[in-house]
Amino acid sequence: MFNLIDSHVHLDHPRFDVDRPAVLASATDAGIVGMIVPAVDAASWPRIKALSEDYPQVFPAFGLHPMYLGEHEPCDVDALSSWLDDGNAVAVGELGLDFHLAELDPEQQRTYFVGQLQLARERDLPVIVHARSALEEVSLTLRRTGRLRGVVHSFSGSLQQAQQLWTMGFHLGIGGPVTYPRAQRLRHIVAQMPIEFLLLESDAPDQPDADHRGERNEPARINEILRCIAMLRDESETELAAATTANARRLFDLDHHTRLKQERLNRKPTGP
Repeated sequence: MFNLIDSHVHLDHPRFDVDRPAVLASATDAGIVGMIVPAVDAASWPRIKALSEDYPQVFPAFGLHPMYLGEHEPCDVDALSSWLDDGNAVAVGELGLDFHLAELDPEQQRTYFVGQLQLARERDLPVIVHARSALEEVSLTLRRTGRLRGVVHSFSGSLQQAQQLWTMGFHLGIGGPVTYPRAQRLRHIVAQMPIEFLLLESDAPDQPDADHRGERNEPARINEILRCIAMLRDESETELAAATTANARRLFDLDHHTRLKQERLNRKPTGP
């Protein structure tokens, strides 16, 4: 069994309300030692913070997802600033641009995206980026903002776009889609990409692997993603697991945040 980190899982999603403790236990049994849970809107921040306090392997990221544009208010960016100041967040996200859905106003998306990038740069926090049908503009905005690091979640671009992200020091989040044989471009990129920029992610409850098509996804299944990528790269699963876990620990500074969690736990009162 390997020690793995799921770099992107929406553990607070309502689809886990019926059996969340069991999902977490299954992940632990599968060797998942850390899970990054990104937010989608302001309403999700307290839920994710509570999960991170209840489960030592859960680490929160707070942000405003472009697909939830209708839920956001301009004051949410200022509120996000306050949430980031308490030191619990390992990243800002999920943020980004989504030009796939015509009903999402591009200008409003840009305003929230740039505002959050500025908060991340001010606090030297990594960003978790959503870039559906918008990767070119996302990359340009990241470069223009400067002094940023992070991961482009569920990467689906070209090799040239991937290389541009690596040049800026950005990681690629790779999950269930790579297990589909028809995803030839993605599989080709993953097979040859520099291993230091590779992160494993489930994106649960979404994006299950090919063997679980149509089912609710779970973080424990990143073992199947690991197996697929190891086969594509002709590398051992042991080496790949160690490298991707080290990448996640380094990007999100998880050793530091684990110590902070323990210190907060030690400060909690133990009795009446």
